Amino acid sequence: SLGLKEAKDLVDGAPKTVKEGVSKEEAETIKKKFADAGATVEVK
Repeated sequence: SLGLKEAKDLVDGAPKTVKEGVSKEEAETIKKKFADAGATVEVK
């Protein structure tokens, strides 16, 4: 969970890598959470 400052920094610095080296399943879980919050997400 991000604090307010961390969330603001993430938004202001977009696009940005959120997490690296995760399984496809974990990547899809993270993608869904961000997409549900209105973000555009790309999994590489």
